[in-house]
Amino acid sequence: MNNILNRLAIFIATGFGSGLAPKAPGTFGSAAALPLIWLFHQDQWTPIETLFWVLVVCIIGIWSTDVTEKAWNLHDDPRIVVDEFAGMFVTLAWFPFTVPNVIAGFLLFRLFDIWKPGPIGYIDEHGPGAWGTFFDDIVAGVFAALILLAANRALGL
Repeated sequence: MNNILNRLAIFIATGFGSGLAPKAPGTFGSAAALPLIWLFHQDQWTPIETLFWVLVVCIIGIWSTDVTEKAWNLHDDPRIVVDEFAGMFVTLAWFPFTVPNVIAGFLLFRLFDIWKPGPIGYIDEHGPGAWGTFFDDIVAGVFAALILLAANRALGL
């Protein structure tokens, strides 16, 4: 049973295989999250229900990251992209799934995930284990969502 759970965790942690891309696995992982986010948007969730489902994604992501890092004996391996999935969920969960929002959210999230300003870089460098691997992307998603919110409000959307 443990072997099956390890395989499932690795499958999830690698973004259903998207993290195995030979170049830019984080970008591939972020893009691979979009169909799931689109499916998520097919139901009209309240803000509290949305928060619940984002937390579920994070809990599953932290678990799968922890199991995978232990199985591979590696920390923050680039093939682990479930943190990008979660970061994209945080970025886009509360916005309509429109082409402008998706493109802007994707670009903003990737910018913060790669650049790692302020607390994002600190968490990335100092966060322990799976929590460190995971939460820099959550904070990057929050930063991206705040800018997307400001842009939507400035444009009257």
